[in-house]
Amino acid sequence: MQLPFAEEVRDPRALRSALVSTFRRVIRLYFRDIERHGIPPASDTRGRVFVSNHTNALIDPVVVLTDAACEISPVAKSTLWSVPGLSWLLNRAGAVPIVRRKDNATKDAAANADVFDKIATHLGDGGNILIFPEGTSHSEPHLAPLRSGAARMLLAAEARKGVPPTFQAVALEFDARRDFRSRCLVLWGPIRTFADVPGEGEDRVRAATAIMEADLKELLVEGETHEDRLRITRVAELLATDAGDRTLGAWSDIGRQVELASQTLRNVDARIVAQVAQHVDAYYAELERTGLDDAQVAGRSEILEERTPLSTWRRVALAPLAASGFALYALPYFVPRLIARMADPDATSTIKLGASLVVYPLWAAGLVAGSFAFLPPPFSLAAAAIAVTSPFAALRWLDSIYTRRAEASPEERARLMRLRIIARTAIDEARSKLPS
Repeated sequence: MQLPFAEEVRDPRALRSALVSTFRRVIRLYFRDIERHGIPPASDTRGRVFVSNHTNALIDPVVVLTDAACEISPVAKSTLWSVPGLSWLLNRAGAVPIVRRKDNATKDAAANADVFDKIATHLGDGGNILIFPEGTSHSEPHLAPLRSGAARMLLAAEARKGVPPTFQAVALEFDARRDFRSRCLVLWGPIRTFADVPGEGEDRVRAATAIMEADLKELLVEGETHEDRLRITRVAELLATDAGDRTLGAWSDIGRQVELASQTLRNVDARIVAQVAQHVDAYYAELERTGLDDAQVAGRSEILEERTPLSTWRRVALAPLAASGFALYALPYFVPRLIARMADPDATSTIKLGASLVVYPLWAAGLVAGSFAFLPPPFSLAAAAIAVTSPFAALRWLDSIYTRRAEASPEERARLMRLRIIARTAIDEARSKLPS
C-alpha cells in the first residue's frame, strides 16, 4: 500500500520501514525501559485511526509508530514542515500536515478540506492514521478536551465505502518525560468499530469523540492539579512496592484505582483525602531529603535487585571502556542538554533526541576518522573500536548511576519506616471508607 502523504521516492514503503527500524533502535536507547500493556495493532491492521494523549512533543508519535507493527501515517501541525531537515523526514514517514487555528489566525474553514479528503481515501483504502486530538502537546496533569477531527476522519472514511474504519486509543505515560534514560509505558486500548457508534452527522461525531476521550481516560493516571497527580503516583508507588511489583504497568493499574478512590472519597469525606495527603507528603519529603528509595525503606530486596542494571563484576569489567566513553563523549553528551534548556520545556525530550541524532554520529565519525589519521595500525583499529563501543559501556554505567541508592543509618531507616507505616495506615483507613 502506497503512503499517499509521502513525497515521490523510488520506494517509499522501503524507506519508511528503514526509518521506523532506525527510530525503534534510537528510542530504545533514549529510554531505559519501554513497557507495553494491552493489545497493539498487528501488521495487517487496516483502516484504523489511532488517538493518543500528547505530553511529550515529537517523542509521542515516535513511540507509537515504533511500537506498532503496522504502517501508520501521523497527523502533525503544518508548522513542523518549516523546520529545516524535519520536513524531509516527515514527508518520507508519510506524515499529514494539518493547519491549526492557533498557528494561523486567518485560517479558512476549508484550509484542511483537501487533507481530510486524502485521509478519508487513505483510511477507506486500508491505511492507518495517528492523531493527537488534544490539539497540542502540554504538561497538564489531565487530558485536555478532545477535538472532533479524528471522528470526522472516520465519518468521511465510512462514506468512501471502502475498508470499514475502526479506532483505538493508545495512552503514553512517562516516569520522567524530560529525562534521558527514563522509562515509558505504552497502553493500547480496546478496538472500536465506527459502525457501532450511534447517531447521525454531528451527533455521531460527538459520540465517537466521547468514546475516544473515555478510552484515553480509562488508560491514563490523571489528577485535577499537578499536586493531586503527584500524590496519586506516590500512593500507587507505595502500594506497588508492597505488592512486590514496581513496573510502570503495575504502577499504572494501581494509579488508576487510586485516582478513582480519591474522587470517590472527596465526595464522602474530603478530610480523609487531606489526611492521606499530609502523611504521604511528609514521608516523601524525607525520602527526597535522604535520597533513599521507598523499596529500600520497605526492605523489598527483590525490587532492588531487579532495578540494578549491572552486577558488581560486570561494572568492574566495563569500567575502563566506560571511562573512555565518558571522556570521549562528554561534550556531545552535554550539548543536547544545553540546547534543550533554551527550548520550550514541553519539547525538552524532543530537542535532546533531535540534537543527539546530529551531534553523536558526527562526533563518532570524527573520532573514527581521527584514529585512522593520527595512529598507525593496529592502534588505529583499536582506537576506532573504542570510539564506537565506549559510549554504550558508558550508557550502562549511567543507568547504574541513575538507579543508585543512598545509604542511611539504622536509626534513619527506622524513622523513615515509622513515617511509611503512618502513611500506609492512613491509606488503608481511607480504603476502608470506600463504598462497598
